[in-house]
Amino acid sequence: MRVDARTGAVLAHKEKESPKGFESFEAAVKNLQAEAGRREAAFQKSLSEYKSQKEILEKKFDELFQRAKEDPSGPAPRHPFEFD
Repeated sequence: MRVDARTGAVLAHKEKESPKGFESFEAAVKNLQAEAGRREAAFQKSLSEYKSQKEILEKKFDELFQRAKEDPSGPAPRHPFEFD
């Protein structure tokens, strides 16, 4: 796009090229089905990561809880108001 700085009038512009469509309806349907498969795979991956994250956090908590039971003389956790 070219604009005259003094008057602010548009001197020339180029139309944005639209993306090419599909050659046939069948190709569009195949593309849509492939996208659905990719979405489902991404969802399953996210779900498995979420489930494993929960297990990892539980294991970390159990480990820290055992350490706290074994050595209760350690420093007490700080309260949120003590950080100031």
